[in-house]
Amino acid sequence: MNSPDPPSKEQHARQPPEYLDVGLIVRPHGIRGELVLQPFSDLVQILKPSIQIHLGSERTAIIVRGIRPHHSRYLLSIEGCEDRDTAEKWRDKVVCVRFAEAKPLPEGVYYHWQILDMQVFTAEGDLLGTIVDILETGANDVYVVKDKQGDEILLPAIKNVVLEVDLETSRMIVDVPPGLWTKK
Repeated sequence: MNSPDPPSKEQHARQPPEYLDVGLIVRPHGIRGELVLQPFSDLVQILKPSIQIHLGSERTAIIVRGIRPHHSRYLLSIEGCEDRDTAEKWRDKVVCVRFAEAKPLPEGVYYHWQILDMQVFTAEGDLLGTIVDILETGANDVYVVKDKQGDEILLPAIKNVVLEVDLETSRMIVDVPPGLWTKK
């Protein structure tokens, strides 16, 4: 699962953030206070009636009354938002949940903040570099690995390439597809 919330400079891959960004309120919908929510990731699935969310940079705590799919987005109803004027004040606000309230991820699935800054080694033990960015392509993520010389390698985040992820040591073992990297 992906988290669009990149770690701050002080945050290490093994230290979870306090909040996880779920999506962005794009605009009001209708006249009864519903909000159009653009999800950032599958984490939107955690939003259910009665869960507490946090809105905007102020992290205003509000309870979800309801959520339902609407095209490629969601319609979100929150407590205290009964009309379009009230809904308008939430426009362009990020919706977050506390990390502690998020469900554990399935085995082999990681948040971006857990993967960023991880050292990447080949199965033979050669250091490829450090993961500096993660590209979301739709089919699978792509890890941008930068070596000490500043050269980049793009590694697809798929099972036959990523052999092992060790969050404790912040190390990833990969099988580099032919042609992507030559040993220096």
